[in-house]
Amino acid sequence: MTHRVFTTSVASVYVHYVAKAEKKGRSKSEVDAILRWLTGYSQGQLDAALADGTDFQTFFGEAPAMNPARTAVTGKVCGVQVETVEDPLMREIRRLDKMIDELARGRAMDRILRSEPAVAAD
Repeated sequence: MTHRVFTTSVASVYVHYVAKAEKKGRSKSEVDAILRWLTGYSQGQLDAALADGTDFQTFFGEAPAMNPARTAVTGKVCGVQVETVEDPLMREIRRLDKMIDELARGRAMDRILRSEPAVAAD
């Protein structure tokens, strides 16, 4: 079974990601940073994919470098445990949803992007 979201354009959902973030005082550039971190797209490649109406299946399928640290994105989105989603594409979409939720909830970008906070040198 192919989920309808697989053939939905990323741009049509992206506007909702940005609106959700901005409603909570976050920015479009932070949404873009999450997408770039997750997929390895440059800002230019991301802008082109959004402008071209690229669907989720193509967007993730052609991602230059899926971030290996993305497996650290866990938890529930819409009552669904992200890491237990069987379909690989749906799991990536849910990871993205989870990260956007964290952004809207005010979580720090370094935590959303699963990076270690900088440690002061002695």
